[in-house]
Amino acid sequence: MTGSDEERLLTIATTARTRAALAGLLRPRRLAATIALLVLVAGTVVGLATAPLLGHIVDTVAGGGKNLVWPVVALILVAIVQGVSASIGTGRVARVGEAMLADLRERFVERALHLPLDRVERAGAGDLTSRVTRDVQVVSDAVRTAAPVLARSMLTIVLTIGAIAVLDWRFLLPVLLALPIHLHTVRWYGGTAVRLYAKQRVAVGAQQQQLLESIGGAATVRAFGLADTHVERVRKRSATAVDLALQGIGLLTRFYGRLNLAEFIGLAGVLATGFWLVGTGGATLGTATAAALYFHSLFNPLNAALALADDAQAATASLSRLVGVVDEPVEKPADRVVVDPTVEVAGVGHAYVDGHPVLRDVDLELAPGERVALVGASGAGKTTLAKLIAGVHRPTTGAITLGGVPLAEAARSVALITQEVHVFAGPLTEDLRLARASASDQDVRAALATVGALDWALALPDGLDTVVGDGGHRLTVAQAQQLALARLVLVDPPVAILDEATADAGSAGARELEAAAARALDGRTGLLVAHRLTQAAAADRVVVLEQGRVVESGTHADLVAAGGRYAALWSAWTGTRAESRTG
Repeated sequence: MTGSDEERLLTIATTARTRAALAGLLRPRRLAATIALLVLVAGTVVGLATAPLLGHIVDTVAGGGKNLVWPVVALILVAIVQGVSASIGTGRVARVGEAMLADLRERFVERALHLPLDRVERAGAGDLTSRVTRDVQVVSDAVRTAAPVLARSMLTIVLTIGAIAVLDWRFLLPVLLALPIHLHTVRWYGGTAVRLYAKQRVAVGAQQQQLLESIGGAATVRAFGLADTHVERVRKRSATAVDLALQGIGLLTRFYGRLNLAEFIGLAGVLATGFWLVGTGGATLGTATAAALYFHSLFNPLNAALALADDAQAATASLSRLVGVVDEPVEKPADRVVVDPTVEVAGVGHAYVDGHPVLRDVDLELAPGERVALVGASGAGKTTLAKLIAGVHRPTTGAITLGGVPLAEAARSVALITQEVHVFAGPLTEDLRLARASASDQDVRAALATVGALDWALALPDGLDTVVGDGGHRLTVAQAQQLALARLVLVDPPVAILDEATADAGSAGARELEAAAARALDGRTGLLVAHRLTQAAAADRVVVLEQGRVVESGTHADLVAAGGRYAALWSAWTGTRAESRTG
């Protein structure tokens, strides 16, 4: 991915900011975290009695003693207490982690839903979806599995080393021989892995973005013969993601190799020290046995802790991406009430890329209650102008006001419906109440009736309580668009923009949807990006865009009589329809 691509991505938090965010999430749960830690400490301390008890058994047997009842009973009690404590403590750690993750997830979703749409479009849908799917899953797995095990392992390591020192400080010396190797391994791995996993997350996001573009636009890709180009783009981005994944596997292999070397050096040193001390009478065989068992008991927690460093680094990289979205600047929309729904577009120009303007010096006024149709060839700038008036993008030059109020301070007074509508999973009534949570059943029925959808909605298997969306009853394209129009009625904005909202309905449902759109716009200032010129013919005024400029404006009848650009479009439209009827 190029530097310019990375600059367009959503924010990735720094390490310091990620730590601060974690501290902030933990702060209201300090008591619960402290209790969990104390339970784990208690269980680990009790578990440390295992090695001395086994050493005592060795000394007893070596001395010819036979009284082994109480050491065996003690071992059983130690195992029970340790197991119960570990279970309770691990569960409490996981519970704290889940609560923190839930809080972070809510903040992430809240911020993601309020991000400026142009910011999301600039970053690409793949970047956001990879964070809300892959990154959330990585952090969730770390919280549920890695965090509890890591907490218990670190406690075991620290307390076991302390127990070795108490047992006989001389056994601590060979243990310390392995410590530099462990520290160097962790430092080497940590510094390398964070950068590698961060690159891997970005590569996966780029891969998902390319897949979304290629699959989502499959019809266009095939129509223009771009299949090979898109396949090559997918191949390159997939190859980058795979290469980084293989680098991660190689890094992990070297990591484990260094851990095995440290274990060999440490255990060999402990055994040699024990052999020397027992031979010289400096320690009993039971003490040497206990020291060897202590060190051997370090293998599992030490390897678990260091191995979980891999999960921790991956989770840290993912967490930084989630915190980055939470930290994205969001401008809270002003709550200014618009009394006069007059839309004024003054000298507006817009360019997605510097030096390549899409709109140039556009002047346009929509009077209160007026219904204006926006027409023009593909690429004329119709959708861009509609998004500017809807507040999705901000104009590069010029200004847009609503009743004299800057659009940024009255964005909630404008609603935009595009041809890409979404049916949310859940009961149909709840889908509609997303537009207005306080809507009564009567309000919902009235909105459906306004757009001509009440009859088919009541005829669903469970009526208005029928579950729709993913996993539920499948709605037709026309029905989904009627739902979007019903949401518009419930929101009841003074200004509504329909960007080809009836384009995907097909000829059979077009007339019905156009009538539904007209009823949904009653009493509002309306702007229609007209896919079908029958909508333009029914509008109060038609505005023709060409190469980003307004070239004609007037009623349908006046523009047809003028014989200009709109007349040519209308002639082509009616001629095509006439041919289709006669053919």
